[in-house]
Amino acid sequence: MASHCCTLKNLAVLALALAFCIQGTLGSIACEDLDKESCAYAISSSGKRCVLEQRVRRSGEEAFTCGTSEIVADKLKDWIETDECIRACGLERNVLGISSDTLLEPHFTRKLCSTRCYNSCPNIIDLYFNLAAGEGLYLPKFCASRVKNARRGMAEIRSSGQVAAGPVTAGKFMVAAGPNAAEFMEEEAEAPEADTRFMEEEALAPAF
Repeated sequence: MASHCCTLKNLAVLALALAFCIQGTLGSIACEDLDKESCAYAISSSGKRCVLEQRVRRSGEEAFTCGTSEIVADKLKDWIETDECIRACGLERNVLGISSDTLLEPHFTRKLCSTRCYNSCPNIIDLYFNLAAGEGLYLPKFCASRVKNARRGMAEIRSSGQVAAGPVTAGKFMVAAGPNAAEFMEEEAEAPEADTRFMEEEALAPAF
């Protein structure tokens, strides 16, 4: 009887271990297995970021494939970005490659620096924190400067007696740090004052 109970116990332990093993296998992500709709902003089980690539076949037909980049995410693995964060941060699923060029787009930086994106989407913030650093920019200061300029523009319009109904044009600023630091011209600070409460000027670096 005792031997029978011991056998059942061993089988239960083996089944539990097998279940965890299968779950781990199913949960692992390989970039090459992802489709067009889930590739961009995903992170593989090795911690490397996935990148959407476009190729033209001999027939002239365009084909999309998902590949593994050499960019390693900070403490993140097996990650498929949610639709909520894609929308909140102003991104698109079908973006090709990984580039810091979007940091030059005022509409995108407004979304990226918003509280909804900055505080709730660690994967995207980690990506653009590192992309900004590669250009000599410190993302928290970059966002704080953008908000400060937007508020300054609103204050100038109000003090002049004009109605702040249209977009506000903010001034030019530079975040100087590193050999690749570049000047960014803020154009069309679109959000009204109520929507510019993205982050405090002395915001700390995102911790993941």
